[in-house]
Amino acid sequence: MRADEPFAMTDRILQQQIAYYRARADEYDQWFYRLGRYNRGEEINQRWFQEIEIVKQALQQIGQADEILELACGTGIWTQELVKIGNKITAIDASAEVIAINRSKLNSPNVEYQQIDLFAWQPDAEYDLVFFSFWLSHVPPELLNSFLGKVYKSVRVGGQLFIIDSRFEPTSTANNHILNDDGSIYKSRKLNDGQEFQIVKVFYQPEELQKHLTEFGFIADVKLTEHYFIYANATKLEN
Repeated sequence: MRADEPFAMTDRILQQQIAYYRARADEYDQWFYRLGRYNRGEEINQRWFQEIEIVKQALQQIGQADEILELACGTGIWTQELVKIGNKITAIDASAEVIAINRSKLNSPNVEYQQIDLFAWQPDAEYDLVFFSFWLSHVPPELLNSFLGKVYKSVRVGGQLFIIDSRFEPTSTANNHILNDDGSIYKSRKLNDGQEFQIVKVFYQPEELQKHLTEFGFIADVKLTEHYFIYANATKLEN
């Protein structure tokens, strides 16, 4: 294997990942709201929404923030929550398709959208709160330090970072998809129409995420819900 082959493979996967989320734009909300093939029955769905509510409440407890940066803003599920606590939201995503859904869903003058590949993104401002949901798990380990370094630069001193992501839980995905704990960070994902893509998916443990954030100068509080979610609230220390 040539020295550059692992990087070429990562780049190919990341391009597939962008293509996947562009193609998935119209069905992404089905996953979150447990519709169609993501419907796991009343009991499991209720568990999901109860745990979502725990995370929403943790986010709301941050209080008001003047300027918020949302990375990988998606279809607006969490942008809707951010406009409740923020005066101005800058929402970034690589997919024009999900930005269009987000924009039409919120129709808010307080949200500014930017279509940018987050691996090419360079921070040009500091924010009171930087937020991203279900994104860190899609960052390849070899690009994690670079990404978190950019996140750190985008949080003002004394500002906060809030992260939400997935725990390994087979019922979190579609009912016709088997989630295997095979140690690989590369996972196959299928759409409703049968298209299949390769993406990156890293499941973090609390101690691991805490370590990464602490190394970058954050004071972090990392928590789990019982089944589905890992979330972190972190504050940036003095430079």
